Amino acid sequence: MTLLNLVVEFGLTGQVGPLHCGMPLDQAEEILGPGRPHPAIVMKGHDLDGYPYSWGSLDLVVTQQSVSGIWIRLRAGSNAHLPSIVLPDSHSHSATVRREAFVSALEVSGCAHEVEQSLTFGTQFSIRTQPADVCAVFFPSRKDEHVTDREGLYLGVIHKHIA
Repeated sequence: MTLLNLVVEFGLTGQVGPLHCGMPLDQAEEILGPGRPHPAIVMKGHDLDGYPYSWGSLDLVVTQQSVSGIWIRLRAGSNAHLPSIVLPDSHSHSATVRREAFVSALEVSGCAHEVEQSLTFGTQFSIRTQPADVCAVFFPSRKDEHVTDREGLYLGVIHKHIA
């Protein structure tokens, strides 16, 4: 599996491997191992809602001890940092996902998508997939990112939330 396959599958299903919104945090930690809680959770306690637990580039937002959001954060020109259960050998996978490659892969997979107007402005561009309701946000590369196309847009974050 490649990173592109993983994010397209997320766009199609709303799941990242075995992880899905609505699952209990303790079940996610059984799969992934203990996550690194957000500093607010450390200070205020594990019953604090709306803050993430992190595993490298993967964040699980927790509400009432259940996963209410899944985020994958990427940085073009670097390597992915995801748990091996999600993407084996992720450190050897480039975190560079061009918008055109992602959109093309969604189309090939038959995944419906549309521009997310509320998150598309300036140089930022966003797509929302259907029916999984996953949002992918693309950004231009930063000066310190090693990419071949300085004019391209690259996946910075892909996420899903439930109410």
